[in-house]
Amino acid sequence: MFEHLERLPEDPILGLSAACKADSNPDKIDLTVGVYKDESGLTPVFEAVKLAQEALTHDEITKAYIAQAGDPDFNRGIQELLLGADNPALVDGRVSSVQTPGGCGGLRIAAELIKAANPAAKVWVSSPTWPNHIPLISSVGLEITEHRYYNPESHTVDFEGMIADLGNAAAGDVLLLHGCCHNPCGADLNQEQWQAVAELCAERGLIPFIDIAYQGLGAGLEEDAQGLRKMVAAVPEVVIASSCSKNMGLYRERTGATVFIGRDADNADIVKTQGMKAARKIYSMPPAHGAILAGRVLTDDKLGQLWRTELAAMCDRLNGVRGLLDEKLSEATGKDFSFIRHENGLFSFLGLSKEQVDRLREEFSIYMVGSSRVNVASVNDANVDYLAAAVAKVL
Repeated sequence: MFEHLERLPEDPILGLSAACKADSNPDKIDLTVGVYKDESGLTPVFEAVKLAQEALTHDEITKAYIAQAGDPDFNRGIQELLLGADNPALVDGRVSSVQTPGGCGGLRIAAELIKAANPAAKVWVSSPTWPNHIPLISSVGLEITEHRYYNPESHTVDFEGMIADLGNAAAGDVLLLHGCCHNPCGADLNQEQWQAVAELCAERGLIPFIDIAYQGLGAGLEEDAQGLRKMVAAVPEVVIASSCSKNMGLYRERTGATVFIGRDADNADIVKTQGMKAARKIYSMPPAHGAILAGRVLTDDKLGQLWRTELAAMCDRLNGVRGLLDEKLSEATGKDFSFIRHENGLFSFLGLSKEQVDRLREEFSIYMVGSSRVNVASVNDANVDYLAAAVAKVL
């Protein structure tokens, strides 16, 4: 049976990262994979998570399955983190959620739900979007349609083009939105634009599907959720995929959720049963460890405050690196890179051609994907001058 299969190429991002690891150049820089790194290049474990893990190791008495919907503390904590504890949708019982294996699991469960509710729905995604969005969502048989979003010339959101394209969306179609820290471009909707999109969804009967994988790494936990909350206030039905990989450092623990906002409490509960059914046929039962850790952090005042302090420091570092990268690149090249400091999260496009990206890799051992998307968290005081000088040479 297997003799007819063909070898597939490596993942374009993971393959580049592997090539960088094998590179013997001591000055090499890996700007590919989207994980947070500190000044020393380490992806750290949060102290709050360590403390939660120590307590769990002491307290845990069984490895039996947890509830099919997931850890209750985690589910409630994620709902309140995204929406705010006093959100009317929460107060009215219109919110339910299913714990999932990471944000990818959250996206897949959401796609299963959409397919069950409306098989004919088109899912509108930004151009560009995170490359894994398309295979994850289309894998259930949903049709994907792109709308304009990012203008590479101005390094800004093409909001007029986005709204014009969405004028072709039909009632019942789904609009996938990045909640904050857009991957791959880093250019986010401002609050006025969020409000306009929310009103458009309400008027045209579009279902918002919000992927929020970086809450807390843009402007702050509350600030990064404002667009999402505007949408929930304006539209009766919303689907959200959330991840704890970045903002709690639980990458390998695969901790995420699909959150549903229904028209009323009964509808929210019905949708939750559909989410659990979808989970049952894909992976059966949710993984426990990461969600229990996250649940403890989210529901314990002391751990929660420590985590928020640590996350705020990460956010400050990212924004500081953006300013530093702008300064060094602009100085070395004589060109304007100020757009970098006005974007959010881990990613930005440098605006280089594929040929220039190839030269950076071949001549300077600087690795980034062909679109010139870089993980700004991989930049630090020790490598920024080398990076800026190399970019100046290929330009």
